[in-house]
Amino acid sequence: MKNNPLTKIGVAYHPDIRDAADTAQKVATFLTSKGAHTVLTCSLKDVRMQKAIQNKEIEALVILGGDGSMLRASHLCAAAGIPITGINLGTFGFLFELERTNWQDHISRLVDGSYRLENRMMLQASHYRGEELLGSWQVVNEIVVCRGQQVKPIRLHASVDQYPMASYVADGLIAATATGSTAYALAVNGPIMPPETRNILIVPVAPHLSFDRAVILGEGSCITITVNTSHEAVLSADGREPVKIINKDSVKVSSSAQNIQFIRFHGPGFFYRHLNRYMMQNPSV
Repeated sequence: MKNNPLTKIGVAYHPDIRDAADTAQKVATFLTSKGAHTVLTCSLKDVRMQKAIQNKEIEALVILGGDGSMLRASHLCAAAGIPITGINLGTFGFLFELERTNWQDHISRLVDGSYRLENRMMLQASHYRGEELLGSWQVVNEIVVCRGQQVKPIRLHASVDQYPMASYVADGLIAATATGSTAYALAVNGPIMPPETRNILIVPVAPHLSFDRAVILGEGSCITITVNTSHEAVLSADGREPVKIINKDSVKVSSSAQNIQFIRFHGPGFFYRHLNRYMMQNPSV
């Protein structure tokens, strides 16, 4: 589990979390004492951090926050090919290995190269109205096509590589990565996929007298979700602001050319121990 030493490190934090800035400064001081040459410390929303990532001025990013902060950091870092690790200061923290109580036991391993890189697949989702491309997103967890504010199901047709797969009357349809298999997809009884699995998971949300099983597609597949509805429907990528879609709009989802690299200090089996912890006792309750 030996990799290149990382000495140019960014330490970013969620500005609205109590003591996040203070903890980030402690992390930066600790890393400097262990041999890091450059440590940039500021909010993830700070333009200095965003430019440092875009210009590849850092070799790794340590994010302090919750899963939402990790998702935002992943979007920024994937495009630049910068690996990420984090310290959970939020409620759930499923994407994190490190906590407030143990980060000092592991974080110095960035500097001596004693870590492993976990490569995770992302998705690319594109919104079409006829032949017109209206929007495109890079996705870490999932793209969701679902009903809007009216509590009525919508009709969805899914095709894979231009061949019909299934039709649904449902609240929505999720297309998720392995990372997203433990997010919204898990809440609707989707399967849990190993984190480095390179597949696309399709799970319906509250299907009514429709196909109600999850489907796992290969990395090279392209799924097209077409909406048939007389009322509001929306799409959302990684829980971001929903985008309104209308009758006959389609959303095409395929694997992305980008990947996320998570820095890990434990072996692959840690994922299952971590998972068991959350299954036994939901920390958000």
